[in-house]
Amino acid sequence: MSQIENLLKYQQVDEKLLAIEKEVAGSQERKNYITTKNFLTQAPDKLAAYEAKAQRMESQVAALEKTYNELAETLEDFNNIDELIEEGGDIAFYKKNVLQIMDQLRNIKNEIASMQKSIEAAGKEYQEFKKKTIQMQNLYNNEYQPKYKAYKNARNEEMKVIKDQLDEIAKTIDPVGMKKYMERRNERIFPVLCPIKVVNKEPRCSKCGMGFPISSLEKIKSGGVVECDYCRRILYTE
Repeated sequence: MSQIENLLKYQQVDEKLLAIEKEVAGSQERKNYITTKNFLTQAPDKLAAYEAKAQRMESQVAALEKTYNELAETLEDFNNIDELIEEGGDIAFYKKNVLQIMDQLRNIKNEIASMQKSIEAAGKEYQEFKKKTIQMQNLYNNEYQPKYKAYKNARNEEMKVIKDQLDEIAKTIDPVGMKKYMERRNERIFPVLCPIKVVNKEPRCSKCGMGFPISSLEKIKSGGVVECDYCRRILYTE
């Protein structure tokens, strides 16, 4: 049996393995497992981000309250405005300052109220996310992880039988040819081997349609391996 024939035999069995791998990758058991695992992996960072956000807003409120109190103290200085006027102070100047301070106090008070609402909303969001994290943890531990593990173990038994067959066939294949095949397989190129089709007396890859020199046909006939320059598949004549 020629090198190409052995590789074709290997590919035929390998196709069964690939089909199972695709089924496992697309299974609902795996999707549930991966979704919850990714969620739980990211959850600590998200919870920490919620806490950091709340702390930042609380610091901002504290800074606003400090400014508010300082302005309120400044406003108290104008309680003795009559004395200031008697000493020759400009009433228009004092009145303008009082109005400006009162306006600032009103704005700061509104900003504090808005920030407090934001803190309450962030706290509620934090609690909801924390509750969801606990739910996802329970699903992962008690349902999704055990189900996926059982499903994967069952499919692994099927794949082991096929892999044993592949190991036996691989013993009949030249190491260089086997290496080329596995490189393509690992790059998710499948089928790895494709027949040559002749269009208007010009040999072409049957998969991508790209042509190649006729001289390559002689190499294939003599047992050599020719690769498509475009899709990198191994070509053979039927």
